[in-house]
Amino acid sequence: MSDVKTIEQAPIEQTPQPIPEVVQKQYNHLVETIRAYNPGADFAQIDAAFRYAAAHHGTQKRKDGSPFVTHPIAVAQIVAEELHLDSESIIAALLHDCIEDTDATYDDIAKRFSPTVADLVEGVSKLTRVHYTSKEEEQMENLRKMLMAMAKDIRVILIKIADRTHNMRTMEYQSTDKQRQKSLETMEIYAPIAHRLGMQRMKWELEDLSLKYLDPTAFNEITHSLEEKSKEYGSFMERIQKQIEGKLTEDHIPFRRVYGRMKHPYSIYRKMYAQSKTMDEVFDLFAFRVIVDTVADCYNVLGVIHDLYRPVLGRFKDYIGTPKPNGYQSLHTTVMGPDGVMFEVQIRTQEMHDIAEYGIAAHWKYKQGISGSANEQNYEWVRRLLENQENTDAEEFIHTLKVDMFADEVFVFTPRGDVTNLPTGATPIDFAYSVHSAVGNSMVGAKVNGRIVPLDYQLKNGDVVEILTSKSAHGPSRDWLQIAKSNEARGKIRQWFKKEKREENIVNGRAAFESELKHYGISVAAVTGDELRPTLLKKTGFGNLDDMYAAIGYGGFSAQKAVNRIRDELKALNKQQQAERDATVPIPGEPGKTRPAVPMREKSEDGIVVQGLSNCLVKFSKCCTPVPGDDIVGFITRGYGVSVHRADCPNAAPERRRPEEAGRWVKVSWGKDVKQSYQTSLDIYAKDRIDLVLDVSAVLSSTQTRVAGLNAKTTADGFALIHLEIFVADSEQLSAVMRRLHQISGVMKVDRPAG
Repeated sequence: MSDVKTIEQAPIEQTPQPIPEVVQKQYNHLVETIRAYNPGADFAQIDAAFRYAAAHHGTQKRKDGSPFVTHPIAVAQIVAEELHLDSESIIAALLHDCIEDTDATYDDIAKRFSPTVADLVEGVSKLTRVHYTSKEEEQMENLRKMLMAMAKDIRVILIKIADRTHNMRTMEYQSTDKQRQKSLETMEIYAPIAHRLGMQRMKWELEDLSLKYLDPTAFNEITHSLEEKSKEYGSFMERIQKQIEGKLTEDHIPFRRVYGRMKHPYSIYRKMYAQSKTMDEVFDLFAFRVIVDTVADCYNVLGVIHDLYRPVLGRFKDYIGTPKPNGYQSLHTTVMGPDGVMFEVQIRTQEMHDIAEYGIAAHWKYKQGISGSANEQNYEWVRRLLENQENTDAEEFIHTLKVDMFADEVFVFTPRGDVTNLPTGATPIDFAYSVHSAVGNSMVGAKVNGRIVPLDYQLKNGDVVEILTSKSAHGPSRDWLQIAKSNEARGKIRQWFKKEKREENIVNGRAAFESELKHYGISVAAVTGDELRPTLLKKTGFGNLDDMYAAIGYGGFSAQKAVNRIRDELKALNKQQQAERDATVPIPGEPGKTRPAVPMREKSEDGIVVQGLSNCLVKFSKCCTPVPGDDIVGFITRGYGVSVHRADCPNAAPERRRPEEAGRWVKVSWGKDVKQSYQTSLDIYAKDRIDLVLDVSAVLSSTQTRVAGLNAKTTADGFALIHLEIFVADSEQLSAVMRRLHQISGVMKVDRPAG
C-alpha cells in the first residue's frame, strides 16, 4: 500500500470516467512487459483489475499530485518486470490499495476476480480501524498479519516488498519525519525480509534508499566519492574482467559472462562504520561475478581464479556445498589483485544467479505452475517467526526480527553430520532449542568438537555440537534469556517459564513493577486501586494484575513498559498528591489555626473509621503495625491522609505530642469492614541453639500464620534475635501466636516492636 498519498475518498462513478493519457500509457507499458515474459497471461482479468482500481481510486491523488492509481500500476510493473510473477500476483498488485483506501470489499474482489486474489490483496493491506497503545504494537500486529498471510501464500510478501520499493523510490515528496520513519521501518523489517527471501537486488535498493534518508550526509559523501572515481574504478574493473575472460578462454573453461560491479553504498557505509574507516581506507569495493553452466564449472573457475590472483586466507566460502537458509548458492573468494587491490569473486550457475538476485521469485521461472504456497521446508522460518512472537512484546519482536532474518549465519553440525544454521554469536543454548524445545529444556551441558564447553560459548563455522540432557534437569535458567541470541530460543525459554513457574513469575513481576514505580514516587497500592487499575489493565492488554505480573516475571512484557503505558495517569496522580500535601483546613473551635487537609477517597480504607471524617485516605504506621483489636489513634500526615498508630506506640504518646500539632491528632476506631488479614511485626529474643529457626517455623505453620519475612541474627554472647513480619486477622490471633512462640525452648521474650 502507498505511504505517499493524500486520501480523498471518492465514490465509484456510475459512468466510468475517461482514463488520463499518462495513466493509460503507464498501463500499456505494463502489458508489454507482461507479454514479453508471459504471453499466456490472463490479460482480460488484468485489464479488468486495472479499470476496477482506476474507478475505485477515482480522484485520489499522490503527494506529488499525480493520479493515485499510478502507484498500484507502478507496483504491478515491479512485480512483472523485476520479479516475473504470475497473473494473480499482477492483478493483486493493481488492486492492493482498494480494500484499505476505497469502499471496495474483500467479498466484492473475491466475486469479481477470485478468492485467491482477494486473499492476496487483504494480506498486503494494513490492519486498520484498530486502536493500539504504541507504535511498536501497531507495527508488530501489521507485520504478524502479513507473516500469517505470507505463510499461506508467499506472493503476499513479494507484492508488499514491491509496494515498499516504489514508495521508497518516491519518498522525496514526504515530510522529513515521515521519510525517517518509513526508512527506518524499511531498514529494520522489509530489507531483512527481502534478504531472508534471497532477493538481494531489492534488498540492496531498499537499503540504499533508506540510508539516503536516515544518514543523508554519509550517503551523499559515498555516492559523490564513487562518482568522482567512476572513471578510475571503471578502467580497473574492465582490466580485471578481461584478465579473467582471457584466462578462462585460454584454459577452455566455458562461461556465460564475467562482469564487475561496485559494492552498493549501504554495504560500503557498514564497512566504514564497523571498521572505523574512511572511504579511501575501504579496499574491497569491488565484486566480480562469473556465470557458468554447471556446478563442476564453478569449481573449475575457482581454480583458475586462485591461479591468476593470490587468495586472501580465511575469505573463501562455499555456499554451493552449504547453501544459505534463503536458498543462496555461490562460491565466494577474496583475492589480491594488481597493485595490491583486494576484490571479491562470486562464481555461480545461471539458475543460482537468478535465485541470488530475485530469491523466491526466481522459482516462478524455474518451477512453472507454482501455487504460491510457502509450505516448502525452505520457508519453515515464517511459521517459526509467528510462534516465537506469541510470548514477546512488540518492541522486542521488531528488534529481534533483524537477528533472526538479517544476521550473518554460522553453520554447525550435529553429531550425525546434519548442518544447522544459526545467527552469528549463537551459543549451545540456541542450538539445543533449534533441535527441539524438549532438548533445550532438559539440557545440562554441551560438547563442541568432543570437549565440554560453557553454555555461553560462541559457536564457530564447522563446530560439531552435542547437547547433554538429563531427565532430572530443572529446566532453563532465567540467565539463558541473556545468553541466547536467537528469538526462537528466547521465545521457547519464555514459554517454559510461562507454563511452569507462574507463581514465581507473579512474585518476580510484582517486585519489578514496584521497583519501577519507585522512580515516580508512587506506591503499588495507588496504581492497583480501583481508580487506576482498570486503566492499567486496559492499556497493557491484560485481564487481571496477576496475568500482568506473570508476563513481567517470565519476560514477555517489561515493568518499564507497563509504567510507561500509564505515564499520563501517574503524572496526574503525582499532581493530585502534591495538591493534597499542600492543602489545609481550619481547626474547629480554634480561629486562625489550620491543619493539613485529609485526602478524600471514594470509600473507607482498611476497616478504619475516622471521627468527623468519611471516605478518607488511611495508612498504617510502620513503627507499631496495629491490627484489629488494638487501641488506636490517628495522626493527619500532610498529603498522605491519616496515619494509624497503636495507642501504646511511643510516637503517639501524649507527652511527646507537640502543642502546634494538637489539631492533627484525631480519634479513630476499627469499623465493621475489616480486611481478612493485616501485616504486623514481632521480635523474638532467645538463647541461640541449633534448630531454633526451624522450631519457630513449625509454630507459624501449625498456627497457619502467613509469613511475609523472617530475619535472624545472633549476638556475640550467645543470644539470638528473630524479627518476623506476619499476617494476622486481629489481636486475638496475634496473642495466640505470641503465646505459642513463647513456649519454644530457649525463648525468653516475644514482643511487638513500637516506636
